[in-house]
Amino acid sequence: MQFVEEKVEESQPVIYDGKVDLLGLDAKGLADFFVSIGEKPFRSTQVMKWIHQFGISDFDEMTNLSKALRERLKQTAIIRTPKIIAEQKSADGTIKWLLEVDNNNSVEAVFIPEKSRGTLCISSQVGCALDCSFCATGKQGFNRNLENWEIVAQMWVANKALGCKPKEERVISNIVFMGMGEPLLNVTHTFPAARILMDDNAYGLSKRRVTISTAGVVPAIDRIKENLDVSLAISLHAPNNRLRDKLVPINQKYPLEVLMPALHRYVEGGHSKKHVTVEYVMLDGVNDSLENAQELIDLLGDLPCKVNLIPFNPFKGTPYQRSSNNAVRRFQDKLVNAGLKCTVRKTRGDDIDAACGQLAGKITDRTKRTLNKLEVKSV
Repeated sequence: MQFVEEKVEESQPVIYDGKVDLLGLDAKGLADFFVSIGEKPFRSTQVMKWIHQFGISDFDEMTNLSKALRERLKQTAIIRTPKIIAEQKSADGTIKWLLEVDNNNSVEAVFIPEKSRGTLCISSQVGCALDCSFCATGKQGFNRNLENWEIVAQMWVANKALGCKPKEERVISNIVFMGMGEPLLNVTHTFPAARILMDDNAYGLSKRRVTISTAGVVPAIDRIKENLDVSLAISLHAPNNRLRDKLVPINQKYPLEVLMPALHRYVEGGHSKKHVTVEYVMLDGVNDSLENAQELIDLLGDLPCKVNLIPFNPFKGTPYQRSSNNAVRRFQDKLVNAGLKCTVRKTRGDDIDAACGQLAGKITDRTKRTLNKLEVKSV
């Protein structure tokens, strides 16, 4: 297992061709930039609105800025956005974009429309270092962390592709960090990106509508509470250490007796409705027995949580099969009868490999994991 934990630090501005990239700067970062070029900090609010609320990347279109300032911005700053390599639309309305982030790598973002919400699933890394055994992304290996701008750009590009401007028409109402990568192994960039998504002068998403999903990076779970007030989802997938060690290898570093107290710490002292979403992929004959259900009930105990059962979404080369509908229903009934809130996630976008666990992108693997010749379909 190869991964490196990060400390929570202020991310540094990205310089491209000698210019500061403004897309990934949060409110403080933008204010600091304007001060550095001899402008008043309030200019940051104006520019943040132009970039994120109106989807403008051309300084000449920022009409409430003086011509002199616009010229200075063209000399000192840039607003980069990734190229859409491919777009796929599912029969159920789900849309998947393959976005080029550098010459060798691309990531995927997925928009899931529903009656009451529009959810964008975004990536935080190029690939993933954790190698969860049931996940296509992990089997492709890992290259690098995405930077602030590359994370936020997925929201910017999706709004453009959907033909909407957040200020006028909010089509994307929810963000989930459930795409490629482990967000909490990239906190230096994930946290500032999340702050931009929630900034009233940017996308204005409430903390209830931004969810970070983690496989269990315990120190960073504690830092979420200290640094960023968002919703938390835990990719649990097994009710005991023996099984979780195989399915989610990071459990070998942070076993359940370390992970569960961290989840309790996350909800302690919060508002009365604060809870953890427990994600549990259903694998036929692996983790879907009634005995496993009882183990999960015992493990969760009095943790304020909602369990989300996820039908397994297969990919080429996987040894796993999806649990039967009857097995999922029995498992759910067992949890509900024990007093747990439990839902079954509706599979969306599986016909375009956009469902949970299927995102692959294009990765130049640095872990040599792909030497196993596992072939994963990409767009």
